[in-house]
Amino acid sequence: MRGGKSLRRKILKVLYEENGEYISGEKLSEKFQVSRTAIWKHMNALKEEGYKIESTHKKGYRLIKTSNKLIPEVLEGDLDTKEIGKKIIYFPTLGSTNNYSKKIAREVPHGTVVISEEQTNGRGRLGRHWFSPKGEGIWMTIILKPDISPTEGMKMTQIAAAAVVGAINRVTGLKVLIKWPNDVVLDGKKVCGILTEMAGELNKMDYLIVGIGINANSQSFSQDLQSVATSLAVHKGKNIDRQSLIIDILEEFEKLYLAYIKEGNLHKTLKIVRDYSAILGRNIYVLKGKERLKAQVLEINDEGILVVRYEDGTIAPILSGEVSIR
Repeated sequence: MRGGKSLRRKILKVLYEENGEYISGEKLSEKFQVSRTAIWKHMNALKEEGYKIESTHKKGYRLIKTSNKLIPEVLEGDLDTKEIGKKIIYFPTLGSTNNYSKKIAREVPHGTVVISEEQTNGRGRLGRHWFSPKGEGIWMTIILKPDISPTEGMKMTQIAAAAVVGAINRVTGLKVLIKWPNDVVLDGKKVCGILTEMAGELNKMDYLIVGIGINANSQSFSQDLQSVATSLAVHKGKNIDRQSLIIDILEEFEKLYLAYIKEGNLHKTLKIVRDYSAILGRNIYVLKGKERLKAQVLEINDEGILVVRYEDGTIAPILSGEVSIR
């Protein structure tokens, strides 16, 4: 078939833009300058990929819109951004979007986004496995090449967390909170994890990648995850439109990112991080290696760093380690 996979994606985009209405095989064959038989073969291939396409005699084809499959061409077309997501690399399955992004980061443009329908080796912080089932979540990584010091990299985690929280609240109406620095929780259970990694020298960053994993439409979790993880769909009572959520996250991320990179302005990000904090004013445990130290969270300072008071009265910033509210 002429055009192969590239043509198939273009046909899919046209079907999506018809908004559930039929378009005839004749119109499609004229538009793409291929035979109607070729169009029919592409439709069958798309069905095999999992897209729900209905064909009716004399009417043609229509895409039954569903949140079960992402359409990268539509994401690129609908995104209203200057830099982020102008190039989207999509996979039906991938080991890890972060691992793949590190392999290609130096060759692809700043703002490239890698998305996969599933991850077979998804990673969280400290090398933990991240459960990433096919078609049920948002598993993506943003590749960035900012002119900032490596010590500023943590701020990208804050920006991502603020973007995710704002987008989820707008798209779903669910109130999610940020558990500093890289978890988003719903009713105390994790619904999103953010993993920021970078490469460079002591004073120069080559690239930075921000991995975002969201349990969007998962309906069940393994026994060891049930007490700590949940999904947006479980709380909403219906599936979430992943396409709309991705677009909102990337557009909000770019606004907050550019405000910081071009103006040095982190105020809006920090306002969101503070307003939607799951731990401000609360007693937590600071985990450092095998140590588990009880502390009270006093503030998130203007650098986005958590400041706590330990039981012995010592007030200190948390520069490494992680926190637990359990």
